[in-house]
Amino acid sequence: MPMRRRRPLLRAAATGAVVYGATKAGTNAAINKQQAAAEDEARMQAVEAQAAEAQQMAAQAQQQAPPPAAPPAAPAGAGTEDRLAQLKELAALRDSGVLTPEEFEQEKQRILNG
Repeated sequence: MPMRRRRPLLRAAATGAVVYGATKAGTNAAINKQQAAAEDEARMQAVEAQAAEAQQMAAQAQQQAPPPAAPPAAPAGAGTEDRLAQLKELAALRDSGVLTPEEFEQEKQRILNG
């Protein structure tokens, strides 16, 4: 009789161990997924913080950039060649984006009327 009891108890114990092991493995997998998700979230936040810092630094650099230098004033009684050279220089500054079209027109009128 004792033999019959041992086998059912051993089966129950073995089954319990298997169930426990499967449950433990499932719990560990869930914990690992949560940890991986938390690490991914932390990495994303770090990348976003770096991007925001880079944008802020770029904005500060633009604000600190000196304004474009005004073209040299035309000397009194400047000849046509000097005026033409100044107009070409102004056009180059406008084309490169240093001067706005409005600034270009103002300086052009100053040179032509000067």
